[in-house]
Amino acid sequence: MSSTPSLAARPARSKSKTLATWLAFLGGPLGLHRFYLYGLGDWMGWLLPVPTALGIYGIERVQQLGQDDQLSWFLIPLLGFSMAGCALRAILYGLTDIRQWNLHFNPGQPAETAAGQTRWATIFGVALALMVGATVLMASIAYSFQHYFEYQVQEARKISQ
Repeated sequence: MSSTPSLAARPARSKSKTLATWLAFLGGPLGLHRFYLYGLGDWMGWLLPVPTALGIYGIERVQQLGQDDQLSWFLIPLLGFSMAGCALRAILYGLTDIRQWNLHFNPGQPAETAAGQTRWATIFGVALALMVGATVLMASIAYSFQHYFEYQVQEARKISQ
């Protein structure tokens, strides 16, 4: 018999709050933070790339067809809202208390496990997620409302003529 423990007997690896924060911020629209925390079987992780891809498709439509393409008015904000939501998730991960983090993501380990500690890299990740996420969210809202109101003006002109 071998002296190495079986895969089932090995303890699960600790989930780092810092790594989860950065994965949510940088790779969140691709679901990387979900796969890190919950595994490849997480259906939300597999759904996150959908609005990201649709938003990128919207950007390609604007480049090909111009800014009058109404479908791109709907698609582009999907990318922005997806990025902003993942930035918010990064902020929430980074601000989670060490005990709550370890209770939820590192069960069976001591409440003060180092993986749940807030480090300087975690703080920088939260700060960047706040800055970039707020910017992307405001830009997405502004883009959506601008095109909505331009469309309303065009329709009003058609009615008045």
